[in-house]
Amino acid sequence: MKETPSVLLRRMFDAAVASAQPALCVPPHLPTAPPRGRLLVIGAGKASAAMARAVEDHWPGPLEGLVVTRYGYSVPCDRIEIVEAAHPVPDQAGLAAAKRMLDLVRGLGPEDLVLSLISGGGSSLLVSPAEGLSLADKQAVNSALLRSGATITEMNCLRRHLSSIKGGRLAAACHPARVVNLLISDVPGDHPIDIASGPTVADPTTCADALEIVSRYGITLPEAARRLLESGEGESVKPDDPRLQGVETILVAAPQMALEAGAEVAREACYAAHILGDAIEGEAREVGTVMAGLARQVARRGQPFERPCVLLSGGEATVTVRGRGRGGRNVEFLLSLALALDGMPNVHALSADTDGVDGAAEVAGAIIGPDTLARARDLGLAPRAVLQDQDAHSFFEALDDQVICGPTLTNVNDFRAILIED
Repeated sequence: MKETPSVLLRRMFDAAVASAQPALCVPPHLPTAPPRGRLLVIGAGKASAAMARAVEDHWPGPLEGLVVTRYGYSVPCDRIEIVEAAHPVPDQAGLAAAKRMLDLVRGLGPEDLVLSLISGGGSSLLVSPAEGLSLADKQAVNSALLRSGATITEMNCLRRHLSSIKGGRLAAACHPARVVNLLISDVPGDHPIDIASGPTVADPTTCADALEIVSRYGITLPEAARRLLESGEGESVKPDDPRLQGVETILVAAPQMALEAGAEVAREACYAAHILGDAIEGEAREVGTVMAGLARQVARRGQPFERPCVLLSGGEATVTVRGRGRGGRNVEFLLSLALALDGMPNVHALSADTDGVDGAAEVAGAIIGPDTLARARDLGLAPRAVLQDQDAHSFFEALDDQVICGPTLTNVNDFRAILIED
């Protein structure tokens, strides 16, 4: 019996997540020879504990280290200590872990090797306020950024210039040891400086860039943070800094790889698969409207692709929170998509975050079909009002159409698939 569109969409998402599992993507990139000195493993992010486990499983020699991951994302390790902290707003546990990590890397020598395991989520998990700032200041800035509608690149630019560990500062603290970065990308463009705000890579952006972002989005900063930026004292470590000249950076998993894995599942099910882009950004509801227009053209005109097919995309949309709901860029994208499609037959879609968490909810995303709006109205829901209030999580919860997978132990950004039947 032919599988339903919702089952196929979920299989595509599961394949995308599986393709970015640290056990698969980390081992091929481990150093080929042990250092003459110590091997120290550090890291931060939602995938960092699973990355540490992969290192332990495939490294034959001695090692030690410390990584910090999100609550619930821990993986047991024997030689590398795993610490859990809060995401997306940092907490005291992340602050303590960052201090310990900086202390751990100081005093290393040129024969030591630091293996840095960095993945998405590290910006809030590895928190170390710049001198003169408090944890409360960083929490206030993070909360304001999450409500602002700024892109992840813009958010991380500001975070780097208010930190004593991001923007290359952790790598500088490792000098003169050799540093090898293994990165799992969750950002559009896969720029290393934007993955966890780049603690172990050089930063070409400036305090002036950060101030421009503050001005553009009308972000209210604590007075100490504004003084730090305006004085230039928050400047990060630049590409010409000699302490970072020996740093090697390797991208071990990225959104494109996940999209290709999903595409392969679609093709095996006899659907043509078209990857529209792995770095699509913009307001989630606007992205949904645009994607609906493309889906309608395919369904009605066979342009630019013939049916049956699947349209795949990745990236990180934004949600400027003005309503009373929980936000969530994937569910907001889907509700906007459903409204624009208005019950169009034979069109189904899934959108979910590959880390298993969409916004502040422990839900990866959701699935829609031609009957989504009609079923919602039968339940007394008003889809357009729900979208305006940015409460799409409650909407899909009521329909029992959520995608819930728990911690995936990886993070290669959002996975969006629109399936158009013949």
